[in-house]
Amino acid sequence: MSGLLNGKVAVVTGGISGIGLASAERFLAEGAKVIVADIRDDEGRRTAELLGENAAFVHADVTTEASIEDLVARTVNRFGRLDVFFNNAGTTGSSASVTDLTEEGFNATISVDTSSVVFGHKHAARQFIRQGGGGSIITTASVAGLQGGWSSVSYSTAKHAVIGTIRHAAMELSPHGIRTNAIAPGVIMTPLIAKAFGVPAEQGGELARFLDDELGARQALGRYGTVNDIANAALFLASDLSSYISGTVIPVDGGISSYTLATSDTDIAAAAAAFVQR
Repeated sequence: MSGLLNGKVAVVTGGISGIGLASAERFLAEGAKVIVADIRDDEGRRTAELLGENAAFVHADVTTEASIEDLVARTVNRFGRLDVFFNNAGTTGSSASVTDLTEEGFNATISVDTSSVVFGHKHAARQFIRQGGGGSIITTASVAGLQGGWSSVSYSTAKHAVIGTIRHAAMELSPHGIRTNAIAPGVIMTPLIAKAFGVPAEQGGELARFLDDELGARQALGRYGTVNDIANAALFLASDLSSYISGTVIPVDGGISSYTLATSDTDIAAAAAAFVQR
């Protein structure tokens, strides 16, 4: 590793599995100190212990502003500063169609996927301004924020709003040297995604291998993406390699959102059903 994050302190929300865990591991390998934030306390503490002395766990419910504010404060109390804030926590949310959507389901999705990002920006930026020297905010968006049809109306709306937040915040925060960018993953087989397709989260890795065997050749680069693909993009945005990049959304999807939706969701749903019924 090349020490791209030496001396930096990073927060990763939703950090104990999937994209969050892979990113925390990548940041640590590049020299950062990392706060892993999540709502699952026992698993969070075990994860931080396994990650080593430069990692710590903080309980954070990103659906409440007070919890995000406390997360930033506890990070600074533990490691002395904050340099990178990765808004990664999220949910697939309500799967209801436009005509069947409920207010409760819609609002719950927005709370996790959008409101958390807005308040993550607020409190990370306030800390960056207090300490001076700028900082990097990274957010997990989605190809569902770039095109319709990738997911439910609730999720698509939430992720479109996330991208709007990034673009507006870049304008407001640039005078302070604060950069904000998003990553828009395509289909990345995480425990969250496995569950969305009716497969137990603990079988996410096995499902990913099954899908690659069955459908990988149909994908843009001949395979599905992995959590490490997203972690590598997050590392770039966290590091000084991206020091002149802000307000940008980087699709990490093998290129598929640039030209077609194809039949990806339908293909995966059919393959996941076949996987379950084996």
